[in-house]
Amino acid sequence: MSEPKSELTMYQLADQFIALANQLSQQENDIGKVGTALRYAASRYNAFEAAVKSSDLAAEKDNALAWFTNEFKEMLNENLEDHIKHPPVPNTEEAKDDAVEVFKG
Repeated sequence: MSEPKSELTMYQLADQFIALANQLSQQENDIGKVGTALRYAASRYNAFEAAVKSSDLAAEKDNALAWFTNEFKEMLNENLEDHIKHPPVPNTEEAKDDAVEVFKG
């Protein structure tokens, strides 16, 4: 008798996306480019999610934008706080992608 397959948690799914992003960052040697692509992919998928869940996306667009924006802001804040407490190893290479903002104090 086979065991029932357990569903992945949101964090386990996110870890799979992060693993792919890390792989692409090594392949492309450009973390900014991969980060931009990941944000774009997330926005495309979130727009698709909103369209599937909405009965009238045109009427609900502003609410969807507010909801997704707030969700992202909360998640980003949580992860920024984590990196403040546990900084990653600094990268001494300059950013290659001029389209990506480099945040320096």
